[in-house]
Amino acid sequence: MEGLDFSALERCLGTLKRAHSCLLQHGPDSDDHDLFRAACVKEFELILEIVVKLLRRVLREYLTSTRELAEMNYKNVFGLAASHGLLSVDEVDRWFLYRDNRNTTAHEYGPLFAEKIVTTLPAFIVDSDSFLVRMRYQG
Repeated sequence: MEGLDFSALERCLGTLKRAHSCLLQHGPDSDDHDLFRAACVKEFELILEIVVKLLRRVLREYLTSTRELAEMNYKNVFGLAASHGLLSVDEVDRWFLYRDNRNTTAHEYGPLFAEKIVTTLPAFIVDSDSFLVRMRYQG
């Protein structure tokens, strides 16, 4: 797992933490609330994509076919990570929930479109931090 670059995940996670903190400080009536909520949702989406890309790179060591890995869907990648002890089953279940929430909200519009994501942000941040630490340790 040498050569894994965590800088994009670190950057997005840092931005998400700052945006989430600002979101909590600015109530729904604030002019900046929508701005911080949008930043949170965007970073949430980016982190989901980065995490699965990093997992694919880590899982290359466990498979003989990189093509098989490249063709795996999101949930299968996380399932494979659990089967190799990279993530716990509980963690994988939460990552599935994050992905499902993202897929649901991607097709919704209006002021409440991101509330599912916003409510999961504290746990998502913890899981993202944990993922980053674990993947660094794997390397």
